[in-house]
Amino acid sequence: MRFIRPFRRDTGPRTGTGRHPGPGRRPAPKRRRPLITSATVVGAVLVAVLALRDASGPSGTGPQPSARGGKCRPTDLLEPPCGAWFGAFVPHERSDLEDRVEAYERRVGRALDIVYTYHDMSVPEGARREGQLLTPEEQRVGEDRLLLLSWESKWWGGTRAQQPTWREIAAGELDASVVDVQARRVKEYGERTGKKVFLSFDLEMDTRTPDNGTPAEYVQAYRHIHDRFRELGVDNVVWTWIITGYLDHADLFERMYPGDEYVDWIGYNQYNYYRCHDTDWLTFAQTQRAAHDWIRENISDDKPLMLSEFGTADDAKRPRRQAEWYAQVPRVLKDLEGVRAALQWNHRDPGPHCDLALANDAAWASLREAVSDPYLNQPLT
Repeated sequence: MRFIRPFRRDTGPRTGTGRHPGPGRRPAPKRRRPLITSATVVGAVLVAVLALRDASGPSGTGPQPSARGGKCRPTDLLEPPCGAWFGAFVPHERSDLEDRVEAYERRVGRALDIVYTYHDMSVPEGARREGQLLTPEEQRVGEDRLLLLSWESKWWGGTRAQQPTWREIAAGELDASVVDVQARRVKEYGERTGKKVFLSFDLEMDTRTPDNGTPAEYVQAYRHIHDRFRELGVDNVVWTWIITGYLDHADLFERMYPGDEYVDWIGYNQYNYYRCHDTDWLTFAQTQRAAHDWIRENISDDKPLMLSEFGTADDAKRPRRQAEWYAQVPRVLKDLEGVRAALQWNHRDPGPHCDLALANDAAWASLREAVSDPYLNQPLT
């Protein structure tokens, strides 16, 4: 497996307690995730999975909520009022995004509503496209799906001097070279296609301080990007604020929230890590509810919520355990008030036992059944 660039995501400071993280807590060790990987091309024939998504849902499931007189059409902020979107991060290289997404869709038996991709804030030069929002491949994938673009204040593979800081972003020092360039790309995409995109600035920002700056500087940087897009007439962005959901960082979440007028959706990333971080096995409900309830009580009681990354390690001693975990998703999701999107992370973290991808045919079959639920099959238009 070849990594084009390292994607470092920190899970928070070491607590020094040695305790297992409970619901809403994340284990302390740092993790490193690759954005773009090489893999074997899956399948030679493209199956028309996009036809699976329509107002009546998958065959055999009966009438769908989406069929009720158009009342379930998405809102201006891309919120599906009668259910939730299903999406995923699918490992890919820039050039093969379409193939990788379609291969995933064949295995899961349906089209994705949301495809999740990552970008840095480097200057696109020559063949380098890591800092380019809405690549040609993303735009083609976005013809039939929604896009969630994660934009990080990093220059992957760059020198220390090239790494952007929140202070520099807030001061407008990256406007001419980065922010304005990408804002105009997003604007042009919207004007040409009529489409909006979810955009997240520095997901899991609670793990990036103090390296990138202070919580106050993050808020200033976020607001500056938001305001700069507005000044340039970009009106096709749905602003998505994504935290870890690790409740030891609750104070940081409150200090790093940009404000209701700057945020359209709130996302959080919680997993069942199990042996990856030597934790107890947690059900899907146990991984999600604590962070959900805290956000509702302390940040917003009405913003649409997104499980922006969810998944589970497997259990080598119980090969069907991962399948049983995914089978819980529709029932629990319906009980998480305001959660309007759930994105499966089909990849790994570094270290032994840290593969969070679907491990076997039973797990794929379980997820396939789960995401055929009418609640997760809502009309895109």
